[in-house]
Amino acid sequence: MPSSSDPILETAGLDSRVDGPAGPLTILHGVDLAVAPGEAVAVLGPSGAGKSTLLGLLAGLDAPSGGDVRMFGQWLSGLDEDGRAALRAGRVGFVFQSFQLAPGLSALENVMLPLELADRDGVRATARAALERVGLGERLGHLPGQLSGGEQQRVALARAFAPDPALLFADEPTGNLDGRTGAAVIEQLFALRAERGTALVLVTHDEAVAARCDRRLRMTDGTLEAAP
Repeated sequence: MPSSSDPILETAGLDSRVDGPAGPLTILHGVDLAVAPGEAVAVLGPSGAGKSTLLGLLAGLDAPSGGDVRMFGQWLSGLDEDGRAALRAGRVGFVFQSFQLAPGLSALENVMLPLELADRDGVRATARAALERVGLGERLGHLPGQLSGGEQQRVALARAFAPDPALLFADEPTGNLDGRTGAAVIEQLFALRAERGTALVLVTHDEAVAARCDRRLRMTDGTLEAAP
């Protein structure tokens, strides 16, 4: 069993390659990373640098070409897709640029989903409280299409934090929002993270947002380097 001082997430020589018209294309090469419990780490870099690819590998949503990822003390290469999903259930949250809400479900039902998958008790009450925490107590029955972009991302925040995860992945969470709305969403993200002590891996191109994290890293030519 991992101890509380062990990294909650780490990689060993992580590689990602894809086949291109001119042959194999290396997206990530030899990435080593360790994230401590409760630590917030920002990953910076221009579009196309491999930030989202890295996030997908860290979360176990995609498989690396080489190397491995260890989450909660367990190497992901030893797990199949169902095993990785079971490892994440209730312990890992996600916030995406494109919200990724189920369009046919209400705000309340969207937030209930990860709680149900984690087989939690009091699902409806917990989901309601999570939406009230982000100021959407009056929008419980609204479908995503009936909400503004900022409201949809706040539903996504409520969904991510409702199970009280130990680890949160956020991929350009304000990328589809205007500056003022995005700033409000970031305030809520960091407030919720501080309340829960959640470890955060945040992909962003925004230097000001990255500066709010404990540590900043930059994707450069498929490698990960410390950023000032």
